Amino acid sequence: MSVTDSLLAYTLAATLLTLTPGLDTAMILRTAAAEGGRKAFHAALGIDMGCFIWGALVAFGLGALLAVSELAYAMLKWCGAAYLLWLGIQLLLRPRRHFSFSQGQVEKNSTNNWFIRGMLGNVLNPKMGVFYVSFLPQFIPAGHSPVGWTFLLVAIHVLIGTLWSLTLITAARYASGVLKKPAVVKGMDRLTGCLFLLFAVKLAMSRR
Repeated sequence: MSVTDSLLAYTLAATLLTLTPGLDTAMILRTAAAEGGRKAFHAALGIDMGCFIWGALVAFGLGALLAVSELAYAMLKWCGAAYLLWLGIQLLLRPRRHFSFSQGQVEKNSTNNWFIRGMLGNVLNPKMGVFYVSFLPQFIPAGHSPVGWTFLLVAIHVLIGTLWSLTLITAARYASGVLKKPAVVKGMDRLTGCLFLLFAVKLAMSRR
């Protein structure tokens, strides 16, 4: 896969994944609706910082492993493929019908600093680390630095996420209603599930 192909494929995948409703979307929408766009944007910046923290942890650990160990590379590849396969099957067989915006789901700490809330909500979610480890390596072209490319891919993910957060903040009055529709939630889950399955096969067939 060429550099251009990697960037285009990753950007498409990251965009679809970002648009799929999750905890971050719930936090942005709930904050924008209840406390205003400014605090919601602070939360979005905190979420972005959490992505960079996970990216740094994954980049340096991933780079070291891939550089010195064929076995580590193989284990990472198969574990990542199995994880993506499992996640894709779950989304296809059991897509959600509802997306909750309850306050208890998105507020897990007592701080009034929404930047800190967004960051901690991301950093304390181990699924983010597992997702980055299993997903990002597929888009690192052969012969390129895993560390540098990991940060680049995380930056693209953050940019897409920030644009999506700004869109949600701007359309907070309408977005929550759309994302509560069962057909929309089920469709996005199934689309993401198909994407995960495709990438699981691609990762399993990849070579160093």
